[in-house]
Amino acid sequence: MINNLVQFLNYENIYLIANWGVIPFWLLLITVPNHVLTNFLVQSIIVPLLLAAAYCFVAYKIYLDGNILDGFELYRNLDGLYAMFSNESFLLIFWLHFLALSLFLGAWIARDSAKYIIPKFFVFISLILTYFTGPVGLVIYWFIRIFFSKRINFND
Repeated sequence: MINNLVQFLNYENIYLIANWGVIPFWLLLITVPNHVLTNFLVQSIIVPLLLAAAYCFVAYKIYLDGNILDGFELYRNLDGLYAMFSNESFLLIFWLHFLALSLFLGAWIARDSAKYIIPKFFVFISLILTYFTGPVGLVIYWFIRIFFSKRINFND
């Protein structure tokens, strides 16, 4: 049974499960950001913890393959980063990292926008941009937030 599960959890399947698996949570954030279900599923640690578990599993597989030190290529130069991401295991671990952090950021935007009573249209735009581009969505949201909160605060 466990052997079948480990065989099923190859890099391609982990990618597909994670990539398609976050979409319902993003849809909850975008459509009903303050709903009880959204608060329980998306505003909690549940999804980031699942993505972190997948990240740990992939890191363990990289360790078993003896490639764990290959991840430090990214600190040498841009070519080192390119070489690192040509390895599908490191590319997958990066993608899991991006999915977890982007969803965490989206959840923060939804919570923060409720605090400043930012219209849903602007939150929608910020969340869509965060889903697709991560930091760009944060920058756009921050400017929108400044407008609606009427102040600049770097510590909230």
